[in-house]
This record gives sequence, C-alpha cells and structure tokens, in this order.
Amino acid sequence: MTEPLRPDDSHLRFLDAATARAAETAEPLTSDHAGASDAVRARVIEAVSGYGDQLVALSRDLHAHPEVGFAEHRSVQAVADLLAAHGHESRIGAGGLDTALVARAGSAGPHVAVLAEYDALPGVGHACGHNIICSTAVGGFLAAAKVVGETGGRVSLIGTPAEEGGGGKETLARAGVFDDVDAVVMLHPFSHDVAMHPFLGRRQLEMVFHGVAAHAAAQPFMGRNALDAAVAAYQGVAALRQHLPGTDRAHGVFTDGGARPNVVPERAALLFYLRSAEPETLRDLAERVAAVAHGAAAMHGCGVELHWDAQPAYLPIRFNRTLAARWTVNQGPAGRTPLPPGVVPEFLTGSTDLGNLSFRMPAMHPMLAVGDAALHTAEFATAAGSPAGDRAVRDGALGLALTAADYLADAELRDAVHAEFAERGGPLDVPAYFS
Repeated sequence: MTEPLRPDDSHLRFLDAATARAAETAEPLTSDHAGASDAVRARVIEAVSGYGDQLVALSRDLHAHPEVGFAEHRSVQAVADLLAAHGHESRIGAGGLDTALVARAGSAGPHVAVLAEYDALPGVGHACGHNIICSTAVGGFLAAAKVVGETGGRVSLIGTPAEEGGGGKETLARAGVFDDVDAVVMLHPFSHDVAMHPFLGRRQLEMVFHGVAAHAAAQPFMGRNALDAAVAAYQGVAALRQHLPGTDRAHGVFTDGGARPNVVPERAALLFYLRSAEPETLRDLAERVAAVAHGAAAMHGCGVELHWDAQPAYLPIRFNRTLAARWTVNQGPAGRTPLPPGVVPEFLTGSTDLGNLSFRMPAMHPMLAVGDAALHTAEFATAAGSPAGDRAVRDGALGLALTAADYLADAELRDAVHAEFAERGGPLDVPAYFS
C-alpha cells in the first residue's frame, strides 16, 4: 500500500451536528449600552454601503496576489492607495516594519484602532482569509472616520504584518505604535459567526542535541547519538500529552537527524510549537517540555541547547465581553446573529498575535462565517475569494465601523470596557512575561 489511510471524519460530523443543535437554542450576547446615536449609526451604515464595492475589489485583489509575512509590499500599497483615494494619508513602514501601515482620523480624546492583517500562507495563499481581515478593517476605518467629528475621539487603521508566525503586532507594540491606543478591534473569518472564540497562546522551541560522531559500524561505542536523544525527546513529549490539560497542544517535527547512516549523528534537532489557553499554563507547559529535553539528553550522554521563540511568543486572547456584545448588536443590521462562546467547540482553534495586544488593552476578535471549510486549507482559501467572502467583507466592515463608533461615542460603554479589562487583571508586561 502506497497511499495513507484517510482519517475518518465521523467525529467532525458529530461535532457539526452537536454545534447545529446548540446553535438553535443559543442566546446571543446582549449589551446594556446605547452606543452611538441613531443618526451616527445611520451615517455609518450609509458609508459602509458606499464603500462596499471598493472593499470587495480590495479583498479580491489581495486574494489574487497573496504575499507572505513581512513581504506584503503590494498588499500594503493597495491599502494605502485606497485610503488616499478617500483623502486619508497613511504611513508605510511604521514601527520599523517595511509593510506596516498607520492611518489616523480625529485629533483628541479616546483612541480606538482597527487592525488589518494581509499576509498569506506559503502554498495555499489566503487560506486564513486575511484578505477579508484587511478589507473589513479598511472599511471599518473609513466609515468610522466619516463620523469621528460627531463621536469625538480618534480612530486609526493599523496594518500589522506577518500574523502567520511572525508576530508583527508584538514587534509594533514594542516599537511604541500602540502606546496611545486605548482599545483595538478586528475580526477573523471562520466557519461560524461567533462573538468570542478562544485562541491559544503559543511558544516556539527548537531543541538542538549535540553528540559525538563515530563510525556506526566499526566503533559505535565511541559515539554519542544525538538522534537517539532527539527521538527520546519526541517520544517524551508524546508521553507528556496524556498529563496535560485538554486545552494544551504540543506538536513538533525533526529538522535535523544526521547526514549518513554509517556515521553516528553528532547533531539532531526538533522544532516544537507549544500552545495553551492561559499565560500561566503556557509557562508551565514550556517548563515541562524543557525538562523532557534535558532528560533525553542525559539519557544518551548528549548536550542540548534550547532556543525559544525565534519570533515573538503569542499570548492567548483575553476577551472583552462588553466589546463582543456590541459586535453582536452591530451584526444585526447585516442579518447575522453571532453565537455566544461555548457553542462552537472551543478546541477548534489556533493562535494569533492579537493575544499580545489583548493583555495590553481591551480587544475584540470575533469570528465571521464565510463557509464550512477548515482554516489553513485550500478549501478555505477558495471560500475567502468567493461570493460568501465578498458578503463577509461588507458585513464585517459594518460591524467594525459601528463598534468603533460606539466606543468613541458612548462614555459609559468605554468605562465598562475598561472596567472589565481591569477586573481581568489589567495590563501585562508582555515582553518580560517569559523572560
């Protein structure tokens, strides 16, 4: 047999059926706050409608020309050109990143930023739908900027490169780009409309084992096998999974296993991604996996180097229910009713650098349905460039613009947003957390 056995999809079908049943009786989040006035909301709805065709064209353009993280030069220029067409200056190269962008409207008062991502995945293009994230953010900014004179405050569009592993948001945060921002809003395409969906924190760990080379046939007793140590570490992490919380993930690959079978490998290496639902549990997971690496090295008489986070670590998302409730209200005009948390299985998730910002300031990251396909697949890339993706661009831009306007216009809403953030622990020193 040369072909792999295809995985059985019965569990996924069971989950889909259970989710559909739960969605029938789910109660959406409700908001106790008024938000912006009816007149302002009407102006936002009219503005988003007017921008709709251009936003869809931007989404389609990005989808047809995918660019990977830190190389999104064409994409960010397309954003800047659309902003300029509507009278907004933007700065490309913010925070020392060539493909970051900042545009602002308003002059004083509370400051909300709408975040755009536009990087694609190698080989499968916009299989995470960042063309939709970008276009909705641009539309949200343009429409909110239309009413900022009435709401007061400031609204920004911040283009954040390289979410797919590069940690652009953390780099920009360390460069001070978010220092005067009070709250951030963005969305993510998905299989369902969900007001709040968990994303896990993530650390990267490279294990490099050092042994002693020897002739594998003539003098194997003079060698110390780095590959054996790496195999023991891989198996050790596999055994550890039994004793981890259900929200933890540990997955890795061999990146070096020696050069020739007749030479005892003097170097072997693994790369792991470690994920967890809370900063504290992610730190604990990292310590446990590090202990496995040291133990595997000792078993085989090898040395080991641990290299952490070649790109910035990602924290899990700290949700702000108050903002998520406004998002739910603001999808009503688009004919959508986002599900509350706990309906869609919460282990169907990944990681995002938006989590790093969510521990600095209140943040919103709802999910917007574009089709049934799983993220990071060719099928999802197709959905992101389909009519369903086009509808998501229009609906998502509306939700972001209305939520930004609500935040700026309603002081009681802002107070509640920031009170919730404080109750959850307030700002975290993100750069120092894992040091």
